[in-house]
Amino acid sequence: MTKRDYYEILSVTKTASGDEIKKAYRKVAMQYHPDRNPGNAEAEEKFKEAAEAYEVLSDPDKKAKYDRYGHAAFAPGSGGFSGSQNVNMEDIFSQFGDIFGDDIFGSFFGGGRRSSGGGRGHGTRGSNLRIKLKLNYEEMAKGVTKNIKVKKYVPCTTCNGSGAKDKGSIQTCSTCGGSGQVRKVTNTFLGQMQTVSTCPTCNGEGSTITSKCSACKGEGRVYGEETVNINIPAGVQEGMQLSLSGKGNAGERGGMPGDLIVLIEEEAHKELQRDGLNVAYELHISFPDAVFGTQVEVPTIDGRAKIKIPPGTQSGKIFRLKGKGFPEVNGYGRGDQLIHVNVWTPQHVTHEEKEMLNQLNGSPNFKPQPGKSEKSFFDKVKEVFS
Repeated sequence: MTKRDYYEILSVTKTASGDEIKKAYRKVAMQYHPDRNPGNAEAEEKFKEAAEAYEVLSDPDKKAKYDRYGHAAFAPGSGGFSGSQNVNMEDIFSQFGDIFGDDIFGSFFGGGRRSSGGGRGHGTRGSNLRIKLKLNYEEMAKGVTKNIKVKKYVPCTTCNGSGAKDKGSIQTCSTCGGSGQVRKVTNTFLGQMQTVSTCPTCNGEGSTITSKCSACKGEGRVYGEETVNINIPAGVQEGMQLSLSGKGNAGERGGMPGDLIVLIEEEAHKELQRDGLNVAYELHISFPDAVFGTQVEVPTIDGRAKIKIPPGTQSGKIFRLKGKGFPEVNGYGRGDQLIHVNVWTPQHVTHEEKEMLNQLNGSPNFKPQPGKSEKSFFDKVKEVFS
Protein backbone atom coordinates (compact mmCIF):
# COMPACT_ATOMS: atom_id res chain seq x y z
CA MET A 1 0.00 0.00 0.00
CA THR A 2 1.32 3.45 -0.94
CA LYS A 3 2.26 5.53 2.10
CA ARG A 4 0.49 8.89 2.44
CA ASP A 5 2.42 12.14 2.51
CA TYR A 6 3.31 13.09 6.09
CA TYR A 7 2.30 16.73 5.55
CA GLU A 8 -1.07 15.59 4.21
CA ILE A 9 -1.63 13.33 7.24
CA LEU A 10 -1.17 16.24 9.67
CA SER A 11 -2.71 18.85 7.32
CA VAL A 12 0.31 21.17 7.51
CA THR A 13 2.60 22.75 4.95
CA LYS A 14 6.35 22.25 4.55
CA THR A 15 6.95 25.67 6.08
CA ALA A 16 5.00 24.85 9.25
CA SER A 17 6.83 25.59 12.51
CA GLY A 18 7.55 23.00 15.19
CA ASP A 19 4.69 24.31 17.33
CA GLU A 20 2.28 24.15 14.39
CA ILE A 21 3.29 20.56 13.65
CA LYS A 22 2.88 19.61 17.30
CA LYS A 23 -0.54 21.25 17.48
CA ALA A 24 -1.67 19.54 14.27
CA TYR A 25 -0.51 16.12 15.52
CA ARG A 26 -2.32 16.61 18.82
CA LYS A 27 -5.55 17.43 16.95
CA VAL A 28 -5.36 14.38 14.67
CA ALA A 29 -4.33 12.04 17.48
CA MET A 30 -7.19 13.19 19.70
CA GLN A 31 -9.63 12.65 16.83
CA TYR A 32 -8.52 9.07 16.17
CA HIS A 33 -7.54 8.04 19.70
CA PRO A 34 -8.51 4.37 20.28
CA ASP A 35 -10.40 5.25 23.47
CA ARG A 36 -12.62 7.55 21.45
CA ASN A 37 -13.02 4.97 18.71
CA PRO A 38 -13.24 1.58 20.48
CA GLY A 39 -13.01 -1.37 18.10
CA ASN A 40 -12.45 0.90 15.08
CA ALA A 41 -9.45 -0.58 13.26
CA GLU A 42 -9.39 2.25 10.69
CA ALA A 43 -9.18 4.91 13.41
CA GLU A 44 -6.38 3.00 15.13
CA GLU A 45 -4.37 2.87 11.88
CA LYS A 46 -4.84 6.62 11.36
CA PHE A 47 -3.72 7.19 14.95
CA LYS A 48 -0.52 5.22 14.26
CA GLU A 49 -0.09 6.96 10.90
CA ALA A 50 -0.23 10.37 12.60
CA ALA A 51 2.36 9.24 15.18
CA GLU A 52 4.70 8.14 12.39
CA ALA A 53 4.28 11.46 10.58
CA TYR A 54 4.94 13.43 13.76
CA GLU A 55 8.02 11.34 14.60
CA VAL A 56 9.63 12.46 11.34
CA LEU A 57 8.36 16.03 10.95
CA SER A 58 9.07 16.99 14.57
CA ASP A 59 12.75 16.08 14.17
CA PRO A 60 14.66 18.72 12.11
CA ASP A 61 17.17 16.17 10.74
CA LYS A 62 14.51 13.63 9.79
CA LYS A 63 12.31 16.37 8.31
CA ALA A 64 15.18 17.58 6.12
CA LYS A 65 15.79 14.03 4.84
CA TYR A 66 12.08 13.54 4.17
CA ASP A 67 11.82 16.84 2.29
CA ARG A 68 14.72 15.75 0.08
CA TYR A 69 14.10 12.03 -0.45
CA GLY A 70 10.48 11.44 0.62
CA HIS A 71 9.63 8.06 2.12
CA ALA A 72 12.73 6.55 0.47
CA ALA A 73 14.84 8.24 3.16
CA PHE A 74 13.24 6.00 5.78
CA ALA A 75 12.92 2.74 3.84
CA PRO A 76 13.14 -0.43 5.96
CA GLY A 77 16.47 -2.16 6.45
CA SER A 78 17.20 -4.43 9.36
CA GLY A 79 14.93 -2.53 11.66
CA GLY A 80 13.55 -0.10 9.16
CA PHE A 81 14.57 3.46 8.37
CA SER A 82 13.17 5.96 10.81
CA GLY A 83 9.46 5.60 10.83
CA SER A 84 6.83 3.56 12.64
CA GLN A 85 6.10 0.66 10.32
CA ASN A 86 5.79 -1.74 13.25
CA VAL A 87 4.59 0.77 15.82
CA ASN A 88 2.29 -0.28 18.65
CA MET A 89 0.21 1.73 21.09
CA GLU A 90 2.66 1.41 23.95
CA ASP A 91 5.43 2.82 21.76
CA ILE A 92 3.28 5.83 20.83
CA PHE A 93 2.25 6.72 24.37
CA SER A 94 5.76 6.19 25.74
CA GLN A 95 7.28 8.48 23.10
CA PHE A 96 4.62 11.14 22.58
CA GLY A 97 2.44 11.03 25.69
CA ASP A 98 4.01 14.24 26.96
CA ILE A 99 2.34 16.11 24.09
CA PHE A 100 -1.09 15.42 25.57
CA GLY A 101 -0.37 15.15 29.27
CA ASP A 102 -1.82 12.66 31.73
CA ASP A 103 -4.50 15.03 32.91
CA ILE A 104 -5.90 15.53 29.42
CA PHE A 105 -6.09 11.82 28.79
CA GLY A 106 -7.79 11.35 32.12
CA SER A 107 -10.38 14.07 31.66
CA PHE A 108 -11.30 12.99 28.14
CA PHE A 109 -11.17 9.25 28.48
CA GLY A 110 -11.59 8.56 32.19
CA GLY A 111 -8.22 6.85 32.50
CA GLY A 112 -4.51 7.20 32.08
CA ARG A 113 -2.23 6.17 29.27
CA ARG A 114 -2.90 2.88 27.68
CA SER A 115 -0.22 0.22 27.69
CA SER A 116 0.11 -3.48 27.16
CA GLY A 117 0.43 -3.85 30.91
CA GLY A 118 -3.06 -2.61 31.70
CA GLY A 119 -1.95 0.95 32.43
CA ARG A 120 1.13 -0.09 34.38
CA GLY A 121 4.53 0.85 33.05
CA HIS A 122 7.72 -1.04 33.84
CA GLY A 123 10.94 0.91 34.28
CA THR A 124 12.18 3.83 32.23
CA ARG A 125 12.65 3.68 28.49
CA GLY A 126 16.27 3.64 27.34
CA SER A 127 17.70 6.45 25.25
CA ASN A 128 18.41 6.26 21.54
CA LEU A 129 21.96 5.82 20.27
CA ARG A 130 23.52 7.27 17.11
CA ILE A 131 26.44 5.76 15.24
CA LYS A 132 28.08 6.44 11.88
CA LEU A 133 28.62 3.65 9.36
CA LYS A 134 30.93 4.16 6.37
CA LEU A 135 30.18 2.10 3.24
CA ASN A 136 32.01 1.73 -0.06
CA TYR A 137 30.33 1.99 -3.48
CA GLU A 138 29.86 -1.75 -3.90
CA GLU A 139 28.19 -2.10 -0.49
CA MET A 140 25.89 0.83 -1.20
CA ALA A 141 24.96 -0.55 -4.62
CA LYS A 142 24.32 -4.17 -3.64
CA GLY A 143 23.33 -3.90 0.01
CA VAL A 144 25.26 -5.55 2.81
CA THR A 145 24.92 -6.98 6.32
CA LYS A 146 27.28 -5.47 8.88
CA ASN A 147 28.02 -6.87 12.33
CA ILE A 148 28.88 -3.85 14.49
CA LYS A 149 30.03 -3.87 18.11
CA VAL A 150 28.13 -1.13 19.95
CA LYS A 151 29.09 0.11 23.41
CA LYS A 152 25.90 0.86 25.32
CA TYR A 153 23.78 0.05 28.37
CA VAL A 154 22.67 -3.60 28.39
CA PRO A 155 20.33 -5.44 30.80
CA CYS A 156 22.01 -6.56 34.05
CA THR A 157 22.43 -10.35 33.99
CA THR A 158 22.65 -10.55 37.78
CA CYS A 159 19.10 -9.35 38.41
CA ASN A 160 17.75 -9.96 34.87
CA GLY A 161 17.10 -6.26 34.52
CA SER A 162 14.83 -5.87 37.53
CA GLY A 163 17.28 -3.79 39.59
CA ALA A 164 16.38 -5.76 42.74
CA LYS A 165 18.59 -8.00 44.88
CA ASP A 166 16.03 -10.82 44.57
CA LYS A 167 12.34 -11.35 43.85
CA GLY A 168 11.45 -10.67 47.46
CA SER A 169 12.95 -7.20 47.19
CA ILE A 170 10.25 -6.03 44.77
CA GLN A 171 7.02 -4.80 46.35
CA THR A 172 3.81 -3.45 44.89
CA CYS A 173 3.64 0.31 45.29
CA SER A 174 1.38 1.16 48.23
CA THR A 175 0.42 4.54 46.79
CA CYS A 176 -1.02 3.39 43.45
CA GLY A 177 -1.62 -0.28 44.23
CA GLY A 178 0.55 -1.36 41.32
CA SER A 179 -1.24 0.61 38.60
CA GLY A 180 1.50 3.23 38.24
CA GLN A 181 -1.16 5.97 38.28
CA VAL A 182 -3.13 7.94 40.80
CA ARG A 183 -6.63 9.23 40.15
CA LYS A 184 -8.24 12.34 41.51
CA VAL A 185 -11.91 13.26 41.28
CA THR A 186 -12.90 16.91 41.55
CA ASN A 187 -16.33 18.54 41.47
CA THR A 188 -16.90 21.21 38.82
CA PHE A 189 -19.97 23.08 37.61
CA LEU A 190 -20.11 20.51 34.80
CA GLY A 191 -20.09 17.65 37.27
CA GLN A 192 -17.35 15.37 38.49
CA MET A 193 -14.08 15.45 36.58
CA GLN A 194 -11.58 12.62 36.94
CA THR A 195 -7.88 13.23 36.29
CA VAL A 196 -5.08 10.69 36.15
CA SER A 197 -1.38 11.34 36.74
CA THR A 198 1.79 9.31 37.14
CA CYS A 199 2.31 7.93 40.62
CA PRO A 200 4.92 10.10 42.38
CA THR A 201 6.11 7.25 44.62
CA CYS A 202 7.05 4.69 41.97
CA ASN A 203 7.29 7.05 38.96
CA GLY A 204 4.66 5.02 37.15
CA GLU A 205 6.40 1.64 37.52
CA GLY A 206 3.81 0.17 39.88
CA SER A 207 6.43 -1.30 42.20
CA THR A 208 9.25 -0.26 44.49
CA ILE A 209 12.58 -1.89 45.31
CA THR A 210 13.48 -2.46 48.96
CA SER A 211 16.96 -3.90 48.33
CA LYS A 212 18.94 -2.99 45.20
CA CYS A 213 21.05 -5.31 43.03
CA SER A 214 24.72 -4.87 43.92
CA ALA A 215 25.89 -5.26 40.30
CA CYS A 216 23.80 -2.50 38.73
CA LYS A 217 23.00 -0.45 41.85
CA GLY A 218 19.29 -0.80 41.22
CA GLU A 219 19.26 0.44 37.62
CA GLY A 220 18.66 -2.97 36.08
CA ARG A 221 21.32 -2.26 33.46
CA VAL A 222 25.10 -2.00 33.17
CA TYR A 223 27.42 -0.43 30.60
CA GLY A 224 28.65 -3.09 28.19
CA GLU A 225 28.86 -4.07 24.54
CA GLU A 226 26.56 -5.80 22.07
CA THR A 227 27.12 -7.01 18.52
CA VAL A 228 24.32 -5.69 16.32
CA ASN A 229 23.47 -7.05 12.87
CA ILE A 230 22.59 -4.23 10.48
CA ASN A 231 21.01 -5.06 7.11
CA ILE A 232 21.76 -2.23 4.68
CA PRO A 233 19.39 -2.12 1.67
CA ALA A 234 20.77 -1.55 -1.81
CA GLY A 235 20.85 2.04 -3.03
CA VAL A 236 21.42 3.94 0.22
CA GLN A 237 23.08 7.34 -0.02
CA GLU A 238 25.22 9.57 2.16
CA GLY A 239 23.18 11.15 4.94
CA MET A 240 20.41 8.55 5.07
CA GLN A 241 19.52 7.16 8.49
CA LEU A 242 18.65 3.62 9.45
CA SER A 243 16.68 3.07 12.66
CA LEU A 244 16.92 -0.28 14.44
CA SER A 245 14.08 -0.56 16.92
CA GLY A 246 15.08 -1.70 20.39
CA LYS A 247 18.83 -1.75 19.69
CA GLY A 248 19.68 1.39 21.65
CA ASN A 249 20.39 1.71 25.37
CA ALA A 250 18.57 -0.75 27.63
CA GLY A 251 15.88 0.84 29.79
CA GLU A 252 16.13 1.07 33.56
CA ARG A 253 14.52 -1.75 35.58
CA GLY A 254 13.03 -3.56 32.62
CA GLY A 255 12.01 -0.46 30.65
CA MET A 256 11.77 -0.58 26.88
CA PRO A 257 15.13 -0.18 25.10
CA GLY A 258 15.80 2.81 22.89
CA ASP A 259 16.55 2.67 19.18
CA LEU A 260 19.87 2.60 17.35
CA ILE A 261 20.13 5.31 14.69
CA VAL A 262 22.70 4.51 12.00
CA LEU A 263 23.91 7.42 9.87
CA ILE A 264 25.17 6.32 6.46
CA GLU A 265 28.46 7.78 5.28
CA GLU A 266 30.04 7.30 1.85
CA GLU A 267 33.60 6.08 1.44
CA ALA A 268 35.25 7.92 -1.44
CA HIS A 269 36.07 5.80 -4.50
CA LYS A 270 39.54 6.06 -6.04
CA GLU A 271 38.25 6.44 -9.60
CA LEU A 272 34.49 6.95 -9.61
CA GLN A 273 32.25 9.77 -8.45
CA ARG A 274 28.60 9.50 -7.45
CA ASP A 275 25.91 11.89 -8.66
CA GLY A 276 22.58 10.72 -7.26
CA LEU A 277 21.88 7.38 -8.90
CA ASN A 278 24.50 7.94 -11.62
CA VAL A 279 28.23 7.24 -11.52
CA ALA A 280 30.78 9.39 -13.36
CA TYR A 281 34.22 8.40 -14.63
CA GLU A 282 36.88 10.55 -16.29
CA LEU A 283 38.57 8.59 -19.11
CA HIS A 284 41.84 9.93 -20.54
CA ILE A 285 42.95 8.63 -23.94
CA SER A 286 45.88 9.50 -26.19
CA PHE A 287 45.58 11.50 -29.39
CA PRO A 288 46.35 8.47 -31.64
CA ASP A 289 43.66 6.42 -29.83
CA ALA A 290 41.17 9.24 -30.41
CA VAL A 291 42.05 9.25 -34.11
CA PHE A 292 42.17 5.51 -34.77
CA GLY A 293 39.75 4.33 -32.10
CA THR A 294 40.47 1.74 -29.44
CA GLN A 295 38.99 -0.56 -26.81
CA VAL A 296 39.53 0.27 -23.16
CA GLU A 297 38.62 -1.18 -19.79
CA VAL A 298 36.92 1.10 -17.27
CA PRO A 299 36.04 0.59 -13.60
CA THR A 300 32.40 0.27 -12.52
CA ILE A 301 30.76 -0.34 -9.15
CA ASP A 302 30.31 -3.97 -10.24
CA GLY A 303 33.90 -4.54 -11.36
CA ARG A 304 35.38 -3.60 -14.73
CA ALA A 305 33.81 -3.30 -18.18
CA LYS A 306 35.18 -2.95 -21.71
CA ILE A 307 33.98 -0.15 -23.96
CA LYS A 308 34.77 0.68 -27.59
CA ILE A 309 36.08 4.12 -28.48
CA PRO A 310 35.18 4.75 -32.15
CA PRO A 311 37.65 6.45 -34.55
CA GLY A 312 37.50 10.24 -34.50
CA THR A 313 36.21 10.52 -30.95
CA GLN A 314 36.32 14.11 -29.78
CA SER A 315 37.47 15.27 -26.35
CA GLY A 316 34.42 15.88 -24.18
CA LYS A 317 32.45 12.98 -25.62
CA ILE A 318 30.26 11.26 -23.00
CA PHE A 319 29.47 7.57 -23.22
CA ARG A 320 26.66 6.06 -21.18
CA LEU A 321 26.65 2.56 -19.68
CA LYS A 322 22.96 1.91 -19.12
CA GLY A 323 22.03 0.48 -15.72
CA LYS A 324 25.59 0.58 -14.34
CA GLY A 325 24.74 3.14 -11.65
CA PHE A 326 23.09 2.82 -8.24
CA PRO A 327 19.62 1.33 -7.68
CA GLU A 328 16.79 3.23 -6.01
CA VAL A 329 16.11 2.30 -2.41
CA ASN A 330 13.15 -0.10 -2.50
CA GLY A 331 12.53 0.90 -6.11
CA TYR A 332 12.92 -0.53 -9.58
CA GLY A 333 14.94 2.27 -11.18
CA ARG A 334 18.69 2.28 -11.58
CA GLY A 335 21.15 4.94 -12.62
CA ASP A 336 23.76 4.83 -15.38
CA GLN A 337 27.53 5.19 -15.58
CA LEU A 338 28.67 8.24 -17.52
CA ILE A 339 32.13 8.14 -19.08
CA HIS A 340 33.61 11.52 -19.95
CA VAL A 341 36.39 11.29 -22.58
CA ASN A 342 39.41 13.56 -22.30
CA VAL A 343 41.98 13.48 -25.11
CA TRP A 344 45.33 13.77 -23.36
CA THR A 345 47.60 16.54 -24.63
CA PRO A 346 51.30 15.98 -23.87
CA GLN A 347 52.98 18.89 -22.13
CA HIS A 348 56.53 17.95 -23.13
CA VAL A 349 57.62 16.64 -26.55
CA THR A 350 60.98 15.69 -28.02
CA HIS A 351 62.55 17.46 -31.00
CA GLU A 352 61.54 14.59 -33.33
CA GLU A 353 57.96 14.63 -32.05
CA LYS A 354 57.79 18.37 -32.53
CA GLU A 355 58.93 18.02 -36.15
CA MET A 356 56.22 15.41 -36.84
CA LEU A 357 53.54 17.53 -35.22
CA ASN A 358 54.56 20.55 -37.27
CA GLN A 359 54.17 18.49 -40.43
CA LEU A 360 50.74 17.26 -39.33
CA ASN A 361 49.66 20.76 -38.40
CA GLY A 362 49.86 21.76 -42.03
CA SER A 363 47.55 18.97 -43.15
CA PRO A 364 43.93 20.01 -43.86
CA ASN A 365 42.66 16.97 -41.90
CA PHE A 366 44.12 18.45 -38.73
CA LYS A 367 42.35 21.79 -39.08
CA PRO A 368 39.32 22.04 -36.71
CA GLN A 369 36.22 21.58 -38.86
CA PRO A 370 33.27 20.99 -36.49
CA GLY A 371 30.18 19.95 -38.40
CA LYS A 372 26.52 20.52 -37.59
CA SER A 373 26.35 17.02 -36.16
CA GLU A 374 28.80 18.01 -33.40
CA LYS A 375 26.86 18.83 -30.24
CA SER A 376 27.73 21.87 -28.17
CA PHE A 377 28.83 21.62 -24.55
CA PHE A 378 25.39 22.70 -23.34
CA ASP A 379 23.67 20.12 -25.55
CA LYS A 380 25.89 17.43 -24.05
CA VAL A 381 25.00 18.53 -20.52
CA LYS A 382 21.30 18.48 -21.35
CA GLU A 383 21.67 15.02 -22.89
CA VAL A 384 23.43 13.65 -19.80
CA PHE A 385 20.82 14.90 -17.32
CA SER A 386 17.74 14.34 -19.47
